[in-house]
Amino acid sequence: MPVPCHIEAFTDFAQSIPRALDAIGAAAVLKTQERIVLKPNLVNASPPPITFPAAAAEAMLAYIRDCSGARVVIAEGCGDPGIETSELFRLHGYDSLARRYDAELVDLNHAPLVRLENPDCRVFPSSMMPRVVMESFLVSAAVLKAHSLADVTLSMKNLIGCAPPAYFQQGGYWRKSAFHSRMHEAIFDLNRYRKPDLAFLDASVGMAEYHLGGPTCDPPVERIVAGFDPVAVDAVGATMLGKDWRTIGHIRFANGVLGHAV
Repeated sequence: MPVPCHIEAFTDFAQSIPRALDAIGAAAVLKTQERIVLKPNLVNASPPPITFPAAAAEAMLAYIRDCSGARVVIAEGCGDPGIETSELFRLHGYDSLARRYDAELVDLNHAPLVRLENPDCRVFPSSMMPRVVMESFLVSAAVLKAHSLADVTLSMKNLIGCAPPAYFQQGGYWRKSAFHSRMHEAIFDLNRYRKPDLAFLDASVGMAEYHLGGPTCDPPVERIVAGFDPVAVDAVGATMLGKDWRTIGHIRFANGVLGHAV
């Protein structure tokens, strides 16, 4: 039976990621999928640990290819209006990864959309989401980072990259600015529409104070976290950053609804 969450010591991506995925029983789950979307955090042109490392993505893609015949999509929707997602794929080396592993690259900012409604959502009672995200097995590949508005940016917040700017840039500079005024409730709403099927954190280093710069975790965290419960994974990530998940709104809201914090 799949394990909700596992913490693996980090040695290098090629060794630690397969161990973490094996520990949660990922191979058996991935084997049954027809299409798998890998959604890395490529927020801007900054190198890791601000963005998800290509080496980590390669270890995940190799694992998927070893156990599954699914179609594989690498998908992101950049929030920075100064650069296009296609350029980020090139800058971070994801274009060559896609060629080597026969994966499709998709810019979620311009992908075909589906309309969704949920009256229980307080910020977004109606929403638009990329069809490929809604109709595939979704892997959220995030980096362990503190965040200025959301306290942490982990597997659930990583899905803001799925939100199409045509509907979610509502004033402000950032393409996903509709999330900013009520960040925690907005992240919770987004994940009510589509939570990760598999949540993954690169906690090999960690950003200690801010998601776009500042000091890294000292010492480096040197962990990999993987699980089928994004709430459990994000609660673990918050603890690794020295935060109590109960004080982080979107994790607290999601606990007991979208998963269970540990």
